[in-house]
Amino acid sequence: MFRRDFLKGGALALGGLLVSPVRGAVEIVKEEFSNKKAQNIIFLVSDGMSSGTLAMADIYSRRKYGRPSHWIALYENEPVNRGLMDMASANSIVTDSAAASSSWGSGHRVNNGSLNMGINGESYLPILQKFQKAGKKVGCVTTVPITHATPAGFCVHSKSRNAQDEIAEQYLKLKFDVMMGGGNRFFAANRRKDGKELYSDFKKNGFSVARNKAEMMSANANKPLLAIFDEDGLPYSTDQQSSSFSRTNIPTLAEMTQKAIELMKDHKQGFVMQVEAGKVDWAAHANDIAGLLYDQLAFDDAVKVAMDFAKKDKNTLVIITSDHGNANPALTYGKNVNDNFDLIQKFSQTNEWILQGINPTDSISTVKERIASANAGIAVKDEKIKEILDYYQKAEREEGVYNPRHLPFRLLAGIQGEYTSVGWASMDHSADYTELAMYGPGSELMSYFTKNTDLHHLMLKAAHVQNVF
Repeated sequence: MFRRDFLKGGALALGGLLVSPVRGAVEIVKEEFSNKKAQNIIFLVSDGMSSGTLAMADIYSRRKYGRPSHWIALYENEPVNRGLMDMASANSIVTDSAAASSSWGSGHRVNNGSLNMGINGESYLPILQKFQKAGKKVGCVTTVPITHATPAGFCVHSKSRNAQDEIAEQYLKLKFDVMMGGGNRFFAANRRKDGKELYSDFKKNGFSVARNKAEMMSANANKPLLAIFDEDGLPYSTDQQSSSFSRTNIPTLAEMTQKAIELMKDHKQGFVMQVEAGKVDWAAHANDIAGLLYDQLAFDDAVKVAMDFAKKDKNTLVIITSDHGNANPALTYGKNVNDNFDLIQKFSQTNEWILQGINPTDSISTVKERIASANAGIAVKDEKIKEILDYYQKAEREEGVYNPRHLPFRLLAGIQGEYTSVGWASMDHSADYTELAMYGPGSELMSYFTKNTDLHHLMLKAAHVQNVF
């Protein structure tokens, strides 16, 4: 009775406004941004982020830095709209990244594995091409190959997300303004199957081409920019911070985001960009807790860059979300859970770094020392080390050791769980309703529960761009 009376008659004072405690933030959003045009849109995606990943990153930040994550701080302190999103594809309730990004890119649900191609072979014009035709600058920033599924879903149509050589060539023809990430093997002549040298082709077509952080930082807004920093995906944030070469030569996601905004922000017609933390997904597939949390926090830094710009600019719609869950990691109850979780603060390398450096002929003590050096000195029992070495010896005989799909990621994650209190449900995507947050003009159009395809139309409407293409 007391709670009902309080909600009925109570009010909170915020910014001089009296607002309902239940709908307060929403009313402020409507007050500040209603019917205002979004000159710019920054669409941020933490690929494969389960709700447990978002929660653990926030807990980590509070315990290590004494503050919430930038994402969760938006819910505490800023007038943002928040909801859930159904990310199903056309042929599965569990989507892949290609179909997920295509739902935003085209406004249609497509089959897993395809990019903006309808179930009957229709080709849909992706949203960055629509905004480009409307006169805006457009671009993508990612920590995986720029030709990978999530950026490609905003840019191109293709029957297969795996046609990354062809997607790189489509980018050349489209001449988007900013494209940054990994994927050298899809641009360099000595790595492409057809031997084409795309870097020189991009330069001939007026692009600046950057291959390291210094070249990216020196790029100016007079030319479109292609920036490719690594062979495949960029290093995990954990491994990057432990390598002086990577820290010097490879930018963080926040640095790429800041540079992309700098290159496009003065354009009269505005800009639209997608920012993706692609290796959050890769770390979830590997059940790699250091890879997962540190890359989620690197994404969180990019959220701050976008929000800082939007709050100052006041004409920018910021959308923050994930495309699907993955592996559903979570902290599990136990008397030592606090201390166990805090141990991750001292992890200096990812499980990928650990496992790629183990040989089938290594001694038990060698492997124990490698894990301890990366994982805050944890002392793994000999019998567990023997299980890891047995896995390598079997893989060497049967399928090869260094194919990442055949490394003992699951085994190592289970061992670490005894020390970190982190458990994993699987090593693959899940059908989670994803977290969705919006700030800025157009955010008032958002529903509390959204279908993925609705975001395509919301973005066009927010920017006052007619969907006539």
